Amino acid sequence: MKSKRVRTFSKLTLGYLGLLIIAAGCIYPALWVVMSSLRQGTALYSESLIPSVFTLEHYRELFERYPYGQWFLNTLKISFFTMVLTTIIVTLTGYVFSKFRFYGRRQLMLGLLVIGMFPGFMSMIAIYILLLQLKLLDTHLALILVYSSGASMGFLYVKSFFDTIPASLLDAAKIDGASHWIVFSRIMLPLSKPMLVFVALTSFSGGFVDFIFANMVLSDNSKLTLAVGLFKMVKIKFATEFTLFAAGCVLVAIPITALFIFLQRYLVEGLTAGAEKG
Repeated sequence: MKSKRVRTFSKLTLGYLGLLIIAAGCIYPALWVVMSSLRQGTALYSESLIPSVFTLEHYRELFERYPYGQWFLNTLKISFFTMVLTTIIVTLTGYVFSKFRFYGRRQLMLGLLVIGMFPGFMSMIAIYILLLQLKLLDTHLALILVYSSGASMGFLYVKSFFDTIPASLLDAAKIDGASHWIVFSRIMLPLSKPMLVFVALTSFSGGFVDFIFANMVLSDNSKLTLAVGLFKMVKIKFATEFTLFAAGCVLVAIPITALFIFLQRYLVEGLTAGAEKG
């Protein structure tokens, strides 16, 4: 019995030690960026993590020298509408595959899963040509449509969540005369709040931090997103404007971090509800 306790204690100790190492590896770079944004000068290198003198000059300079506020608003607009459309599309798709039975259902689900396995950059050239023909290049609408159009391929998580809701509950509502829309809007959605929050938050953060596609579509300096704007800002002067770049990164992280902290309870519920119900 004693040896078993010793082995259990050793495993727990090694587990916590591993978690501490991982946490240090994740926290230290982020802390370095935050401290760099508060450090005087522009150099990338510093002899100490904590600056000897703190300053907010880089944050003020960021808005004076660059249209950072406009970039921020552009990113919020794109992320918000992407979140709304993505949540609607993926929720409806998951509900249809979960609660309806129709010819070709399994083949369609398999097709969406296979298509979703291909990396997104494989279709970038085709999407670029399509947007060019539609005269949507250098517009925010192009980003919103592209980000949202593939939402249905993420139906599996939503379908799995809907599968845990008892069919008897829906049948009882239909016997009382409820339509499919009433069942979906008044029964399924209220019971799926954790899942909706999870889908909305992941789609919002995806549009907020995307760089590759936004960099390909946008060229007008006033229409850039934060990721593209920061990249162009330091594309040539990275070594001489690192602290300015660090200040921009800190401001980018604030909305996403605040949302994750505020909605953490719903995220945990959304990730665990399926397992608990199963």
